[in-house]
Amino acid sequence: MRETREDLKELQALLDASLSRSTSHLRSIINTESTLTAEELTGVLTGMCTLALSTVTAKGEPRISGVDGHFLHGKWHFGTARTAAKARHLAARPAVSAAHMRGEDLGVFTHGMVEILNPQHSEPAADWPDLLAYFKDFYGDDFFDWDNEVVYYRLHPHWMTVHAPGVDKLTAVSWS
Repeated sequence: MRETREDLKELQALLDASLSRSTSHLRSIINTESTLTAEELTGVLTGMCTLALSTVTAKGEPRISGVDGHFLHGKWHFGTARTAAKARHLAARPAVSAAHMRGEDLGVFTHGMVEILNPQHSEPAADWPDLLAYFKDFYGDDFFDWDNEVVYYRLHPHWMTVHAPGVDKLTAVSWS
């Protein structure tokens, strides 16, 4: 677990606020019995988690694609090729939705705005060196030309909810 107490506190506040602002229909499905706390969630979302990422084209058309998601410090982090269509979409329109699902056992649904962590012609995010070390350790130092081929993002969520009827909460906490 890479989350600080403050990360967990912010994530829990987001999860609570998101669910309280949701429709009665969603709250009839996701409740205290079928969701996870911030601590439990960070225990489950370890390593690489495939995300379905939704972006929007210049014509306002939705596009969905898969990305390698890494849940670090209570936020999704993901990358793509600098030449990918989604990179163009995100540069112009940084609002996204992301979903990570594991069958019927786990669904994590997130809406928010992305931040570019390693822009090509300006200063990277303050924590980019630590994140880059994590990604190089995960993928291998020579997997990409890290300066030129890939762009990484952090999704700053304004809404996130978790449906986890099939997750053993005791196991989730012990993972963290």
